[in-house]
Amino acid sequence: MILLFRLLFAALCNRFRSRASLEAEVLLLRHQLGVLYRRKPKRVRLNGFDRAMLVWLLRLWPELRKSLVIVHPETVVRWHRMGFRAWWRWKSWNLGGRPKIDAELRDLIHQMCEENPLWGAPRIHGELLKLGFEVAQSTVSKYMLRYGRPTGQSWRTFLRNHADGVASLDFCIVPTIGFRCLYVLVVLRHLRRRLVWFGVTAHPTAEWISCQLREAFPWNEAPNYLIRDNDAKFGDVFKQSIYRMGIRDRPIAPRSPWQNCYVERVIGSIRRELLDHVIVWSEPHLHRLLAAYQNYYNTARTHLGIAKDPPDHRPIQALGAIIAVPVLGGLHHRYVRI
Repeated sequence: MILLFRLLFAALCNRFRSRASLEAEVLLLRHQLGVLYRRKPKRVRLNGFDRAMLVWLLRLWPELRKSLVIVHPETVVRWHRMGFRAWWRWKSWNLGGRPKIDAELRDLIHQMCEENPLWGAPRIHGELLKLGFEVAQSTVSKYMLRYGRPTGQSWRTFLRNHADGVASLDFCIVPTIGFRCLYVLVVLRHLRRRLVWFGVTAHPTAEWISCQLREAFPWNEAPNYLIRDNDAKFGDVFKQSIYRMGIRDRPIAPRSPWQNCYVERVIGSIRRELLDHVIVWSEPHLHRLLAAYQNYYNTARTHLGIAKDPPDHRPIQALGAIIAVPVLGGLHHRYVRI
């Protein structure tokens, strides 16, 4: 733009100069151009303004074609035709057409594509209609994800689909005030990380463990698989008992507690959130503490593994005043609205 103003200002100043002065300036400029022409590169690179200026000048004064040195006249004609096509392309551009959908709806379509790799445009379109979105199926197909979609389920989905039939158990040791060791049996369902049962005893045996499992899984609630470690307490009586219950025994590898990670994590939570802060007097006292913690764990405590929801679904409360309900003597609190 500054170069254009300079050219216009120079043209205006030339109106007040003598003819001899203009001819001398033209002669000097031609000589300098000849010097540069002898040393010019094979191809001169011009920007858009330079091309437009040359096309405009030759449009007004066609006789100046013989004065072109740095480019050929045919090149200027080709530039003019290119500009003509670009101008008509801009003029015929349709400003209407199908309007874009909201960013919220686009994100929802992407979310459905990622979470449901087996769904196509008709299925996603049907779900959007049920959610109250008025959108065409072709629009849904336009904004669907096209890259890297798996043809089947992922390993995470596969494991989640089978989590309902898997349970695990393990022991933890709790010393009393008199240095007596109590054994706590923890039984966990994997689907919702639900703490279904705990038992406390000072002398765990295979018969006692079998009785605790029958109490934890009455009638038709037994899981398909039971994950445990290789402790000697799980003897032949225990194996025969779970076989009669229709449970398939799945012991982990020796010295591999990470293979039974869910129940190990629950035992760690029990220690950090309860047992590390109290002194156990007796077996009944420990039983009462664990019963209170089980109720808090299943109904109030949020879990990262299940989208920050308790194992027993806790509804969202949006209205009312917030109060704190103490749990385990004030060691934890549950916040509710009334």
